[in-house]
Order: sequence, then structure tokens, then C-alpha cells
Amino acid sequence: MKKLLWGSAALALLAGGYVALASAYKNEMYDGAMAMEASLSHLEKKQVQISDGTISYLESAPEGKKASILLVHGFGAYKENWLRFARPLNEYHVVIVDLPGHGESFKRPELRYDFDNQVAWVHEFAEKIGLQKFHMAGNSMGGGITALYAATYPQQVLIATLIDPAGIHDHRAVLQDYLDKGENPLVVQNTEDFKKLMDFALEQKPFVPWPITEVAAERAKALKPLHDKIFAEFNHPDGYNFRDSISTISAPTLIMWGQEDRIINYKNADVFAGLIKGSKLDIMPGVGHAPMIEVPKKAAADMLALIEGQ
Repeated sequence: MKKLLWGSAALALLAGGYVALASAYKNEMYDGAMAMEASLSHLEKKQVQISDGTISYLESAPEGKKASILLVHGFGAYKENWLRFARPLNEYHVVIVDLPGHGESFKRPELRYDFDNQVAWVHEFAEKIGLQKFHMAGNSMGGGITALYAATYPQQVLIATLIDPAGIHDHRAVLQDYLDKGENPLVVQNTEDFKKLMDFALEQKPFVPWPITEVAAERAKALKPLHDKIFAEFNHPDGYNFRDSISTISAPTLIMWGQEDRIINYKNADVFAGLIKGSKLDIMPGVGHAPMIEVPKKAAADMLALIEGQ
């Protein structure tokens, strides 16, 4: 009996030591996990300097590839959201950008983060790394940026894929109920908020092990003041009419939307389709706000079907 008690105590100490050690190195574990996921998608992390600061991005080797594909994440997200979506794209030169104010790119509270500036930053980034003509896909805020980019630089965008894009909110989403109460579930303040955000944004949630959730929550919490500002600025555009702008898109366009999206109502897909001549709709039952995370293989396959069918 005494040996059993000592054995149990030893196991408890070992478990406690593991937790303490893991807690001390959680950031290293997080970065290691992201690096491993990137390597599985044949992506290398890089940085480039643009006029307002440093942009971080992931890139696969361009040699011998069919074409380039630029992927743009949404509000509060980061380039790693696309890692599993990128796996089936190994015949293409893939570039995944961290938008300013997000991930490992520059964060300057004195700048304005509206759609105009976001598009200008992405354009400067593309020029800096030598992207001339490419396919482009974006989710949520990144979908709005992709749409405006395709309208502004039609000579560059070969095919545009808008995944649950921001910019039009004719049909009310559940998110608006929270915003009306002065709450924004998209801006994280602690680990519990991060878990709630995953439940709110995703209908099909992938397994996310500790310490990924804790580190992601901590990094999001540190960005809360800036993200409050970014959210306000890209949701209240000045100086242009979003609808008029995207109605000029000439590139073949796929509008992909999760039918269970609680952040932007999927019924807005019809509004986008009505404005973008010749666009195709791809409504996904049982999927939430981020198809590239929830059903990455299908989302990538649907985009590739349009790209390779041209």
C-alpha cells in the first residue's frame, strides 16, 4: 500500500513537472507546431520591408509551378490559418501574407486600417516580392480586400476567390446581436474568449491542442486595443463605394460561403453574385465562417476547379 502511495505521488509530481515545463515553453511549442505545419505544406517563413513596416509571409518555392496563388486571412486571424488549405496546392507557387496589424507583420496604432490602406499595403507587398499576375483568395476581411484588389488591379488578378467575404451586410448575422449590446466576440481578451470565438466562428471545429489555444489567446489579448481600432475602420469605409467598386471586377470569381456563418450571413452571397458579373456561387451546408479551416480539402478543391477549368 505504501509503495502504491509513493508511486501515485511520483506520477503526480511527474505530471506536475510536465505541466510546469510545458507552460514555461508554451511559446516555443506553439512556434514549433506552426513551423512543422508550414513545412508539411512546403512553405517557408519570410519577411519583406514595405513603406510602413515589415510584412511577414509564408511562401513555397516558385520554380516549376503552374502559377502563383496569394492567400489573405481575415480580421483577427493570421497567415497560419491557411496551412491545411495550402496542402493540396503543391503544384502552385503559394504566398500567404500576414496583414498589417496581425500575426508577425507590423502593428502601428497611428495608421488607419480601412480597406483602402489594406489593399494598398497588399499591392506594395506583392510588388516587393515580385508577384505580377496571380490567383487571389481571401476570407472575411481578407475576402473584402481580395474583391477590392481585383477591382483595383484587374491586370494582376487572374481568378478571385471570396470566402465568406466582408463588405456587404444586407442580411443580418448573429454577430450583429452582440455588437448591438456593445460586445464583440471577434476580439479576444482571454483563453475562455478564444474558445468561445472558435465555437462562434466555426461550425466544424478542428482539434486544436494545448498550448495552441492558450498562446493564440495571449497574443490576441495583447492586440485587443489595435484590433478594436481595425474592426471599426474596415467596417466604416470612407472615400469609395464598396458595391460600385466590386461591380467592376473582370476576373472570374468564386464566392464561397459557409451556410452556418454567424459572423456574416451567407445570404449576402447573392448580393455579391449580383454585383460581380459571371461569378459562381459555392454555398457549403454545415460549414461556418472559415471553410479553409473547417473543410480545407474541399475548399481548396473548389477553388482549384475554377482555376484549372479556365
